[in-house]
Amino acid sequence: MSHESDLAFDIYDAAIAAAAPAAHVAAAVSKLPLAQKRAVWIFAIGKAAHGMAAGAVEGLRGLMVPLAGGLVVAPTPAPSPHSALEVMVGEHPVPGRGSFAAAQRLGALAQGMRSTDAVIVLVSGGATSLVAAPVRDVAEAELTDLFQRLLARGLPIAEMNAIRKRFSRWGGGRLAVAVAPASTYCIAVSDVVGDAIEAIGSGPCSPDAYTATDVQGMLQRAGLYAHLPASMRKVLELTPRALYAETPKPRHPAFAHVRSQVVLTNRDAVEGAAAHARAAGYDTEIIGEPLTGEAALQGVRIARDLMERRRALAPGQRLCVVSGGETTVTLAPAAIPHDRKGRPLPPPPPGSPAGGRCQELALAAARALHDAGDDAQGISLLAAGTDGRDGPTDAAGAFVDHGTWNAIVESGLDPARALATHDAHHALAAAGALLRPGMTGTNVMDIVVGLIEA
Repeated sequence: MSHESDLAFDIYDAAIAAAAPAAHVAAAVSKLPLAQKRAVWIFAIGKAAHGMAAGAVEGLRGLMVPLAGGLVVAPTPAPSPHSALEVMVGEHPVPGRGSFAAAQRLGALAQGMRSTDAVIVLVSGGATSLVAAPVRDVAEAELTDLFQRLLARGLPIAEMNAIRKRFSRWGGGRLAVAVAPASTYCIAVSDVVGDAIEAIGSGPCSPDAYTATDVQGMLQRAGLYAHLPASMRKVLELTPRALYAETPKPRHPAFAHVRSQVVLTNRDAVEGAAAHARAAGYDTEIIGEPLTGEAALQGVRIARDLMERRRALAPGQRLCVVSGGETTVTLAPAAIPHDRKGRPLPPPPPGSPAGGRCQELALAAARALHDAGDDAQGISLLAAGTDGRDGPTDAAGAFVDHGTWNAIVESGLDPARALATHDAHHALAAAGALLRPGMTGTNVMDIVVGLIEA
């Protein structure tokens, strides 16, 4: 590893530390009006669930308020922060048996709440899949298939969640309805651009702004409506005729009992990264515009922007440019392969094309830096997901510079083919470019760090 890659990884670690949820949640819980409540419950769901639950328990301890019980659902196991809290493991990004079991257990615990109870709902990215269960008349396999198709299509997370919550038992405010009339305090860690709480984890405690007709239009525009099973089309077509219930809307009485707040965003991670770079002696600039769009196109754009900035630097000057957001990768074709009985096939075996938005962005940037020749000297880039996992891989992202493309070629792989077939993971692994921190316990989208030494 080079000095630049070591620094980039340290900057990533600083971003993760700045986005650690426990202290932020503890501070938020310590301000809640819970002293007069008969029973307090915690439901923590998402990639940051373990840290958020620990923070909530600490906040309750400071208030000297006892915990009646609750549930923590995360993609990985961990010890419970309190004897009254159950821990379950769900699947992400596509739900499986663990997700369905967790959704059922959540329903059992949510029953029978009273107006003197309080429910603290801790939501972070990944919650949609981790407690996924289908609505009435939709099969579990059909819901899994929908998740796979939406991921392959590369839709923005907000639009994807608008569709998924329509067919998911706990999305679109349904959890708030289930625990009413208890006082509900929803505390969220944002993994969406704009930080709209109704889009985080499919908004289990937020009203759904979209109607069944809206969702039908989204699916038609994405070319997915024809692939829906008859059960899902039936839900969409019959909801306007009141044969299926609409998702809860803002005037639903359950939301009179809900108070929501976002305590962590991508900006926290970006500022943590910038602070570390500054302390390391780099002039630092934060890009305010969120990073969105196709990952490969953004990789090329960012690489060219870094080269333009390098030309404006004085000899010896060092600059770090930090941005954050979430790009997309659109796979083609969008259809998911099925077996002879129409069931979606499992994820592809090792050796199949693999990658994620950060790895694809990094590989595209590596090609742009390679093609620029001497103009790319002294430029490097790290793109990584703050949750520690980019796509269906064991990597958060990758670090690249002007030599990465050639390193892949020298390994015997074709980086251009890898980029075209969305196989960035294997190509970047061959060059030793991957960042593998493991699951980080937070999830505030992605960061991209550009380092320039003139």
